[in-house]
Amino acid sequence: MRWTIILLTFISFAPCVHAQTKKLNLIVITTDDQARWSLGCYGNKESKTPNMDRLAKDGARFVNAFTATPVCSPSRVSFLTGKYGTQVKITDWINPKEAEGGLGIPKDAITWMSVLQRAGYRTGLIGKWHLGALPQFHPTKHGFDHFMGFLGGGNTPMNPTLEIDGKEQKLKGSLPDLLTDNALEFVKKNKDGPFALMLHFREPHAPYAPTPDVDAAPFKNLDPTVPTFPGLNVKRAKQLTRDYYASVHSVDRNLGRLLELLDELGLRDNTIIVFTSDHGYMIGHHGLWHKGNATWLVEGREKERRPNMFDHALQVPLIVRWPGVAKGGSQRHELVSNIDTFASALGMLQVQVPEGYKQQGADFAPLLRGKTVEWRDAVFAQYDPHNGLDAAMRSIRTPRWHLVRQYKKNGQPDELFDLQEDPEELRNRYDDAKLREVRDDLQRRLMEWMRSVGDPLIRP
Repeated sequence: MRWTIILLTFISFAPCVHAQTKKLNLIVITTDDQARWSLGCYGNKESKTPNMDRLAKDGARFVNAFTATPVCSPSRVSFLTGKYGTQVKITDWINPKEAEGGLGIPKDAITWMSVLQRAGYRTGLIGKWHLGALPQFHPTKHGFDHFMGFLGGGNTPMNPTLEIDGKEQKLKGSLPDLLTDNALEFVKKNKDGPFALMLHFREPHAPYAPTPDVDAAPFKNLDPTVPTFPGLNVKRAKQLTRDYYASVHSVDRNLGRLLELLDELGLRDNTIIVFTSDHGYMIGHHGLWHKGNATWLVEGREKERRPNMFDHALQVPLIVRWPGVAKGGSQRHELVSNIDTFASALGMLQVQVPEGYKQQGADFAPLLRGKTVEWRDAVFAQYDPHNGLDAAMRSIRTPRWHLVRQYKKNGQPDELFDLQEDPEELRNRYDDAKLREVRDDLQRRLMEWMRSVGDPLIRP
């Protein structure tokens, strides 16, 4: 009788031990060109993002999340390696000629996916890569067991050409639907885990249309709110916003499909979901369209470019659903950057950063666990565009101040914004004598950071 009791006790306890020691799965969803202001959970009353909002309701929403560079390729390499674009010599989006010429993620770069792969995770990338097109830059050479998607920066929203099992194929259908179909298959195949999946949507990158009727219909008759700016082409801005919301909706609808599958497979409580974008976006904000390499959306100036590092270009949505850990509906106000992803992804999964690897990010996993930790009071960004415009910009952003320096004479001013009085960054205070002490201190801190990362703008 005594041994029967002991055996029954062991059997009843064993599943609990297994549940506690089983490795977590991780799904990171990254959209392309999605502004923070496009999500309902960040205050938008016109866009329809019920599944993104559901993630925020179930998890933690960062309200001060930024990107290291406000354009695709350098942002993505920072996201994967924890290093700034200048440190890996990717400072602007990789154009087709550069890709053919051999520009891409360095051969010796360590990605957090490669670390997870060595730790026993089944890894996958589905969607956009944009970090080199030659064989040595292929995702499967940088930590991914599975790849389905496209190596370049662009694709078509409907009937795309995608690489499947190493071969390019022309497919029929909506691109976000096709990518999600493959993501669902990856999850089903690896449901016994552990797995780590990056799902990189092209949407809502331009061109936004065509989108399936189910995504376009909710906005067909919408008269969207657009920013007020002198000379803004309001009609054009409204049409772009309608199409943009439809593209965002196509992502949200497919996010719902993924969440439903996790529930069906019983993986919800064992899977961390991170939702973010590669950088911010503008449709009329500051009179501009697009991101850090924006064009004017002002009558008569549509062909002119405006390199910038406004908050709207740098700020991104960041939501983490971590069942049982990140408090549902919570907000985090700490300043975080996508360069923190390397440390944080490994931190959430309790996998060690490789010994001796010097990356620039901080691990925000303890914040999600509710721990009190010493945290930074500023984030930094850099952007050296050379595709269609020439600039060298550096930025320091604190809770109150945002300083942007232009290190090439291109007709653009250095800028200083008081975010407490001017959250939309409409009044440049750089030459304000009253703020000289603030400006000089920010410039000193910016210079110290540039030295610390070996910025090429700093001469020995």
